[in-house]
Amino acid sequence: METSTSTHVKEIFFIVGGTAIYAFGLVYLNIANHLAEGGVTGITLIIRALFGIDPAYTTLLINIPLILIGGKVLGKRSFYYTILGTVCLSVFLWIWQRVPLVINLDHDLFIVSLLAGLFAGFGSGLVYRYGGTTGGADVIARILEQKIGFTMGKSLLIFDVIVLLLSLTYLDLKRMMYTLIVSFVFSKVVDMLSSGGYAAKGVMIISNRNEEIAQILMDHLERGVTYIHGEGGFSSDLKKIIYIIVSPQEMNEVKKIIHTVDEKAFISISNVHDVVGEGFTYLKPQRRKFFLKKN
Repeated sequence: METSTSTHVKEIFFIVGGTAIYAFGLVYLNIANHLAEGGVTGITLIIRALFGIDPAYTTLLINIPLILIGGKVLGKRSFYYTILGTVCLSVFLWIWQRVPLVINLDHDLFIVSLLAGLFAGFGSGLVYRYGGTTGGADVIARILEQKIGFTMGKSLLIFDVIVLLLSLTYLDLKRMMYTLIVSFVFSKVVDMLSSGGYAAKGVMIISNRNEEIAQILMDHLERGVTYIHGEGGFSSDLKKIIYIIVSPQEMNEVKKIIHTVDEKAFISISNVHDVVGEGFTYLKPQRRKFFLKKN
């Protein structure tokens, strides 16, 4: 029970913190420099520009029907966290607009765009990573991610483009193009944070001395290896292919071990974008130095 409670407290803390970061960037970077925004937040900025209504209020009002949809599709926990994220976003938008702070970037819209994308992506990414949303297009994007596997970053980028086209009703083309930079950076940061794991390298090794290489990798890196049974296309010989996942920092050591044992070994290295398990997300083993004299 204690673990469950502490987990909920942690999730609520990061959802609230994420919305605070997102709202901060929106107020002091987007609004202050007359840049638009995507999704429902972008619609609230259009309403603000045309009718002068505070986005803190319209954000909450527009999201009510979407929250109800999200509650039916995403379940009780996501429903509560969506309410939390949406209310917190409105609250922080109201607060930040009343704090007299100016971020001086010498009117450099490119830097403003990069920072706005980082703030929005980092804040929203925290919210998504811990099971919440900030309502609006986030709800729809989360549904698409769960149902068809379409990443939230890509979904939100599509929504952003649609809203940005509508933003031309009050925005000039120059600022709209800078806002596209914001949306692009935002989508990349969201995808990076919401994945929830650690980037790594996947290594496949084909060698006539596979067992010797595997044993040294396990002994000196303290990583597990997996044998994949393969067959040579020309020789039809059956081979054990070694597969191991390591951190990027360990790649040089892996290559050193392999080439020291077998100079003719074939190595295939691929990027692994998300790793969850022993040695990566928990119980990372202590590293030992590798010293091996070439035979």
